[in-house]
Formats: sequence, C-alpha cells, structure tokens
Amino acid sequence: MLSLATIVYLLSALNKMPKQLKIEAIVPAAGLGLRLKSKIPKPLVLVNDCAIIIRALRVISSHPAISKIIVLTHRKNLSEVKKIIEKNKIPKVKCTVKGGLTRRQSVQKGLAFLDEDTDFVLIHDGARPFVTKEIISRAVLGAQKYGAAVAGMPLKPTVKRVKESKSQRVKGYFVEKTLDRRNIWEIQTPQVFKKDLILEAYRRIKDKTATDDAYLVEKLGRKVSVVEGSYFNIKITTPEDLVFAEAILKVSKCQSVKVS
Repeated sequence: MLSLATIVYLLSALNKMPKQLKIEAIVPAAGLGLRLKSKIPKPLVLVNDCAIIIRALRVISSHPAISKIIVLTHRKNLSEVKKIIEKNKIPKVKCTVKGGLTRRQSVQKGLAFLDEDTDFVLIHDGARPFVTKEIISRAVLGAQKYGAAVAGMPLKPTVKRVKESKSQRVKGYFVEKTLDRRNIWEIQTPQVFKKDLILEAYRRIKDKTATDDAYLVEKLGRKVSVVEGSYFNIKITTPEDLVFAEAILKVSKCQSVKVS
C-alpha cells in the first residue's frame, strides 16, 4: 500500500508533466460548387475514383495530433455526405452537420461543436483534397509556437494591381501598379489557432467579407505565422481545377511525390 507521502509525490509529478495538446479539426464543405458546374455536389465529386472530401478527411484523420473532426456541409447534401463518410469509415469524424450560407457561417457553426477541453483548432477546406500530414504538422507546430499559423506558398506569377476606367473616352481595365511578388504568398489551409484565440476572433470581428479565418485573427492585431504548404495543395473551385487534380495524381504516381 502506497504511503500518503508517495501519493502526494506522484500527484505532484503528474501535474508537472507536459499536457498532451488536444486538437480538433473543422472541415467546411458547405458550398454548392456552382463554379464547378457539376451535377454532383462538390464534396462528392470524384478525383481518380475518390470523393474530394474523403481524400482530405483521410489525411486529417490519420494525423496523430488530431483527435476529432467536425464536418460542415450543405443541408441538401447532408445525408449523402454522412453516408459516404460512414462508408469510408473515417474514424475521427465525430459529427457531420449543416453548414451556413457562407464559409464564415459554416466555421462559426463548427466552433460550437468543439469539446470544452480542446486546446487548438485546425480549419481545413473540404475542397482541398491534397493536404498532407507534413503540411498539417508544420501548421500545428507554428500555431503551438505563435498561437496562429497558416499554410501558404510564395506566389510565382507577376502580379499587377488593376483599376477599371469608366470614362467615355477610355473604358476598360488598366495597370495601376506592379506589385513586389517577393512578399506575396498564396494562403491555403490548414489554418491552426489556439481555441480561445479563434473563438475571440469570431466573436469580436464582425466583418462578413473575410475569406479565411486568419483574417479575423489579424483584425485582432495578432500575428499569424506562415508555414510552407504545397503548390499541389489546390482548392477545387472550377472545372479546370479537376484537370489539375488528375494531373497531380499522375505526377505523384510517376515521381513518388507525396499527396493524399
């Protein structure tokens, strides 16, 4: 039988041990995909015989740092998305629920399903099927260090700011300025945040034009770390993206490049 002194010592040692952080993932996939011009709901569109959302969920679920996944989808697709997730046996999906009319509304709904003891939140677009465990790891480590981290890649094309002229004499679009692309990155997902930070951002920043979650955190005046994503980590938005997706899979098979 343990002495009282031993029990006190063991309890003290346990309290000093580093707590394993709990990270939950939110996957918004509630868009109708009108720009994709597909009769099939975008999350269910197949890329090489695998639904877009299943590719993303398999990678997120297989990452050891992620404990649970919350999926947000359009009410019209809710039943079908639930069925395909169940069929593919994605173990960490704890719920699949109706999203909102916008990405912001969907993520906000997802935040309400987080467990109380969650430390960090990973948010990943359901339309990015080629996320990798390496990208997730980099984003998680960045968020643990700085509180917020997003995946991204330096922009390759030349970028110009363009202004529309509506004068009667000259109508059209004209170059206003060529931007320095060395400091311009294309931001992707996953984006990872301390839970309290992302909850505060959604509560305090009411800007409905935000296209990603990091923007809301930036508006709080907080720094957001940027980690390396991948040029393969594309978002499926238009029919051309499906062509790129098939090409990515072919390249990955030929060159042993890691994609989901």
